[in-house]
Amino acid sequence: MDWYLWFLCFISLAVSALDWRDVLTDEDAYNGRKYGHFPDSLRLEMREEARKMFYFGYDNYMRYAFPKDELNPHACSGRGPDVDNPANININDVLGDYSLTLVDTLDTLAIMGNASEFKHAVQLVLDNVSFERNTTVQVFEATIRVLGALLSAHLIITDPLQPFGDLQPDGYENDLLELAHDLGTRLLPAFENTPTGLPYPRVNLKHGLPSNPRNDTCTAGAGSLLLEFGMLSRLVGDPTYESIARRAVKALWRYRHASTGLVGNTINIQTGEWMGPWAGLGAGSDSFYEYLFKGYIMYGDPEDLKMFREIYTSVKENLRKGRDRCNSGQGNPPMYVNVNIGDGSLASTWVDSLQAFWAGLQVLNGDIEEAICHHAVYYAIWRRYGALPERFNWHLKAPDVRFYPLRPELVESTYLLYQATKNPFYLHVGTDILKSLEQHAKAKCGYATLHCVINKTQEDRMESFFLSETCKYLYLLFDKDNHVNQHARRYLFTTEGHLLRVDKTFRRSPWEWEGLSQPKRSKVEEQLSVVDALSMNGTNCHKIPIERRYLLPLQSQYQHQLDSFMGLNT
Repeated sequence: MDWYLWFLCFISLAVSALDWRDVLTDEDAYNGRKYGHFPDSLRLEMREEARKMFYFGYDNYMRYAFPKDELNPHACSGRGPDVDNPANININDVLGDYSLTLVDTLDTLAIMGNASEFKHAVQLVLDNVSFERNTTVQVFEATIRVLGALLSAHLIITDPLQPFGDLQPDGYENDLLELAHDLGTRLLPAFENTPTGLPYPRVNLKHGLPSNPRNDTCTAGAGSLLLEFGMLSRLVGDPTYESIARRAVKALWRYRHASTGLVGNTINIQTGEWMGPWAGLGAGSDSFYEYLFKGYIMYGDPEDLKMFREIYTSVKENLRKGRDRCNSGQGNPPMYVNVNIGDGSLASTWVDSLQAFWAGLQVLNGDIEEAICHHAVYYAIWRRYGALPERFNWHLKAPDVRFYPLRPELVESTYLLYQATKNPFYLHVGTDILKSLEQHAKAKCGYATLHCVINKTQEDRMESFFLSETCKYLYLLFDKDNHVNQHARRYLFTTEGHLLRVDKTFRRSPWEWEGLSQPKRSKVEEQLSVVDALSMNGTNCHKIPIERRYLLPLQSQYQHQLDSFMGLNT
């Protein structure tokens, strides 16, 4: 799934108008002693455990599964598209017969400093990966997992500073960029001949648009392409890719509800009508919000920031329920829920695991107190099961959907909150997550999806994002001296956790094209760092008292309330 505004918030940690010593309880003090310290020796131990976790999955994929897309960690074999059942979109949307796990993992190898294996992996990709495949894939998944990975690795290779070590393969001539360009071009038919500008959800890599294509797509699938398509446009000098990605975003924006300002979950690409009555932050919507803000950070178009601010306000006004403030006042724990798109009324009593990303986006936006509360909801569920069920019903205090495919969103938000607050509590959270994964998800030759978070039965599948995101964020959480952490303002993570360099040259498009307005920025603004650019536009940053850096982020009374709300005390 990015931590720029936290820098400003971190500066403000030392001062506050509140004196928390007047409200601390004995239990708060006890928890401060318990969670307010994390020995450096333990941090190094956990970094090593995260590294070993990654390589256990990676090495077994390379040994038993490559060049297939994924590893079956029980059978110790590879998995590709389900050619016998084209309707099996759970598999076929993701697996395109293009060595997915290896491609998705390239920048993780770089971030961990493994120059030799990174260069070896790049060569394997160049020797084995082709997109001339008769496979039908989801545009969104191919974009975030494959296109984004190729662009990220290319930027790492061509970075003149080589901050992760010598990662330039001998004779490299923009080969990964050429692969990315080929893939991007094969995705273009999804955008052709739709009256709304919204793309079809799937394309066949060899033949283009499938016969009898579906006319519905999810908001995230249509509206989360800008980082990758925009970067491809800038690197190859062709505005086509960014143009169609922006057109899709503006179409979704045009169809948001007039009364609430919300976007729905699924939309008809022919008519622009929402296919269901509810709006939320989870599956089907999540990265749409993320890419509005990250698109502004990367490319500097003020229109992206304007849209993000408006939708962020609409979300808080309509989806956020519970007491007004995270750490003060009366009422139920703050929580973002699914609502009716037209009036903001409650539409369901479940939350899904993908919504855990929101705390990380709140950190980016400087909304640290809100991020603390949102993160606490999902960590409470994790503490109950040692995993996150795909859907948890907070009214029934039980999972509605019990599987956990090793998703990264809670780890990502934990990492970003630690970067923002430096509260050792989040290192304890990361340790808990890592140990739970090791205990419950480890299989014979990799890490396996949990079929049921209650009895911890496993499925024979290791999704590529476990290595590209979950392990990456765990490693970075404990590797404080990593170049990414030391120079956080220079980088942005995509929604698949791929590292992109934030550079002023990407804030100026090398072209002008008809129908796509260029942002009006001064020369000063074009050269601003990410932090400077965001601070010019104001922040949401609430000051965090210095005393709280070594206490539980959530006061004990509110933590007990949340635990009870999630069934931890039953």
